[in-house]
Amino acid sequence: MLSLVPASRVRHMPFKVLATETVSHKALDADIHSAIPTEKVDGTCCYVTTYKGRPYLWARLDRKPNKQAEKRFKNFLHSKQNSKEFFWNVEEDFRPVPECWIPAKEIEQLNGNPMPDENGHIPGWVPVEKNNKQYCWHSSVVNYEFELALVLKHHPDDPGLLEISAVPLSDLLEQTLELIGTNVNGNPYGLGNKKHPLHLLIPHGAFQIRNLPTLKHSDLLSWFEGCREGKIEGIVWHCNDGCLVKVHRHHLGLCWPIPDTYMNSKPVIINMNSYKYDYSFDTKCLFNHFSKIDNQKFGRLKDIILDV
Repeated sequence: MLSLVPASRVRHMPFKVLATETVSHKALDADIHSAIPTEKVDGTCCYVTTYKGRPYLWARLDRKPNKQAEKRFKNFLHSKQNSKEFFWNVEEDFRPVPECWIPAKEIEQLNGNPMPDENGHIPGWVPVEKNNKQYCWHSSVVNYEFELALVLKHHPDDPGLLEISAVPLSDLLEQTLELIGTNVNGNPYGLGNKKHPLHLLIPHGAFQIRNLPTLKHSDLLSWFEGCREGKIEGIVWHCNDGCLVKVHRHHLGLCWPIPDTYMNSKPVIINMNSYKYDYSFDTKCLFNHFSKIDNQKFGRLKDIILDV
């Protein structure tokens, strides 16, 4: 479905991605026609796995090449010798990462070393420590004392209703999620404000698309432009073999962000389960603020302002 087309530098890469009229061989091989289409959420990717024997939130950190290796790689991409494979020396070509860094699971390994992807990066993760200022917004959505995470998803009994709840981190183990909110990617969903920032986690694949058209270019374009459910950043198809196929509004020449997102068209309820658990949260944390408005319902996400 996607084709790499030579273009001027886009985000430091010599290609831009555009959708073509035909479905790619990769998507067909993964049986995209029987895949589950879900909303592509605009945030920053996270991962939950164990650290020091406990469930932890991890932030995305790609290991990137040093200046010399990056220059060689860019020259290779710009050259007409793309039939040849670029050779990486993983031990010498890449910048150092923290000792606690781990490579992403899907990364290919060669002689025990994780290999870079087609962009020349080695995707990976670092644990989100409680007092790390670099990841303070990540840290705001987890409570390690009670091992909880603030999660946004559909209400289990009403698909037309969103729910913000405190979920045990152990229930999210080995899942990837998207962190969204006030200080992430320009806040396309309008959460919180500068004075009262608000951030949430959304499990990948949580928002399944029910009424997707055919995979024809024109039908997808019409769906994104004219359908209420199409007011999203993009679509991620979850294929049976684990493959993910993605299309972004930009691939179809459409704008993002947009004023009225589909995520903001649904009411949302707060469900902190305060009546079940006797949590004594820190007074300044998001968990405490949400506990104060437990069971309240709002017309849309934008309407939630945590007045502290």
